[in-house]
Amino acid sequence: MPLVLISGYPSAGKTTRARQLQHFFDTRIASSSSDARVSRLRTHLINDQSLGLSRHVYHTAKAEKDARAEEYSAVKRVLSRDDIVIADGMNYIKGFRYQLYCEAKAVQTPNCVVHVGTPADKCREINKLLLADKEKDGGYEEEDFENLIFRYEEPNGMTRWDSPLFTVLDEDETPPFDQIWDALVGSDGKAKVVRPNQATVLKPATEQNYLYELDKTTSDILGQIMTYQKDHAGEGGGDIGVSDVEKPIELPATPLTLPQLQRIRRQFITLNRQHNFSKDRIKEIFVDYLNSQFLG
Repeated sequence: MPLVLISGYPSAGKTTRARQLQHFFDTRIASSSSDARVSRLRTHLINDQSLGLSRHVYHTAKAEKDARAEEYSAVKRVLSRDDIVIADGMNYIKGFRYQLYCEAKAVQTPNCVVHVGTPADKCREINKLLLADKEKDGGYEEEDFENLIFRYEEPNGMTRWDSPLFTVLDEDETPPFDQIWDALVGSDGKAKVVRPNQATVLKPATEQNYLYELDKTTSDILGQIMTYQKDHAGEGGGDIGVSDVEKPIELPATPLTLPQLQRIRRQFITLNRQHNFSKDRIKEIFVDYLNSQFLG
């Protein structure tokens, strides 16, 4: 069934909110014995603890990347129309949230983001207390903590992959349970209908040279961006039209470096290496992915 992404600063209380949601979902499902669709739902809570991951994975880029891949795989394994998956991770990178959004769309199930909005200073106080408790592995090393705060990309409800967005403040006793249930499961007894789009429909490999076209097309579009930025040096922003694509590339105000663009391109290729949508759709889907990285 739905995918619930928990996001927030380190030591913000994300796991507490995730457990509150899981308890609510379990109770609501158990009390809906007369509704066959709801009664067959199952809940899954996936976080660092369930995956056996230490807070120290955030100390190095490789360990963090591996941990993120493990969370992604765990979510993907259980995500279905009959499972409510609560992904209680840092989920601070908008590109990663976009990937999970695509997985939810691919299985035609709703998703939402729950932003635990505990202020950074309060999180620092909590983290220091957790670090002082030597019997628990609940705190982040100070350097890692500050790095995660600095790199945090706050969810934006105006973007489709962060929508619907529910913010839970530090003083809130519980998340908005009923609103989240209505957004994901529905209050009228009818299942939420989610239609996959071209960017998320998984198709078998039916076209030759798909990977070649994926590589060449994305490389050519990066070339267009670099040429545009060179011709408009110092201006920032702007729209770039791509042939056969209705929507333009909407550049951010700060010019992008080639390494930044190459990193985004590699992420896109990794995400879509096995998806194999039509070669004719590569341009459109890559432009859509670029805009998801540049905006919000």
